[in-house]
Amino acid sequence: MSTYVLIIFFKILNMKTKLNIEISSLKHILTALVLLVSFYGNAQLKGGHILGEMGLQSGTQSPANTLAVYVPGYWYAASTLRNSNGDVSVANPDVNMFVTGVGISWVSDFKILGANYGATALLGFASNKIEGNNVNIDGSLALTDTYIVPVQLGWHKKRADFVFSYQIYLPTGKYTAGASDNSGLGMFMNEFSAGTTLFFNDKKTFHFSTLASYEINGKKKDTDIKTGDILSFEGGLGKTFYLFNAEKTAPKGIINAGLIYYLQYKVTNDKIPVGGIVFEGDKDHVAALGAEVNFLHLKSKSTIGLRWLGEVDAVNRFQGNTFFLTLAHIFSTSTKKE
Repeated sequence: MSTYVLIIFFKILNMKTKLNIEISSLKHILTALVLLVSFYGNAQLKGGHILGEMGLQSGTQSPANTLAVYVPGYWYAASTLRNSNGDVSVANPDVNMFVTGVGISWVSDFKILGANYGATALLGFASNKIEGNNVNIDGSLALTDTYIVPVQLGWHKKRADFVFSYQIYLPTGKYTAGASDNSGLGMFMNEFSAGTTLFFNDKKTFHFSTLASYEINGKKKDTDIKTGDILSFEGGLGKTFYLFNAEKTAPKGIINAGLIYYLQYKVTNDKIPVGGIVFEGDKDHVAALGAEVNFLHLKSKSTIGLRWLGEVDAVNRFQGNTFFLTLAHIFSTSTKKE
């Protein structure tokens, strides 16, 4: 009799285990379906790279022996949602994303391959984090993914500067697949960047720059959903102006102004598995043109910079306007007496 009871018990336990597995699988499928439907049938997941973060002299590293504490203010306002033909899918989607935080950037005089070594970290906060083509997002300001640059190398030549860096994005922001109030993207991201600034005169006051960044994304938290690799270009054509004191003996400030741009392309397909099917969708891309002006006050060693870019030629993504305001204070880390 006891043997028979044990057999019945293990059969029930086995059925319960299978049921739990099926329910768990069903939850994953439903989550993926919700995510897929919210993106209008196209995966088109976004990465961590914030377009417009770099502009004029994007291929130039800051001077050696400096430490900058900065506060960025990023605001993106979507005016339309574009389909795979670049036509308007949703007009006036009322999607606005805001990011701010506190960052620190340091450049040393330590040399690696003839380049100065530097590093950066940003603790950020975001509201209405855009993950894809979902127009139903409503998130308050909260901790977002943490941005770290453990390696940045900068070279300074007579008529050109060069920079190489490795960035990581840690998934510290709140994330649940399909939720409308995420403050992070729920995935670990690696990114490699390389760029140059070309100078057209000996005083280095007339310049053109470009920075290419390649982002490799991991799977999203508690899912098999994976964002495709993303390639971005940022830079601009600008002019540097020196403001002198009344006696015209020494500069008191520096203004950098000019035209800027960014381009972004999805290089590999997104992967959204639903049951035995993996949805990929058509790759997206976008371009933007705008202007930048920034001012360095030499006595206070403080800077303020403003960028605006209007997007054009968006496909399978939002098209809108990007605004970037940055405030920073620069400290000298040199041990030499001035």
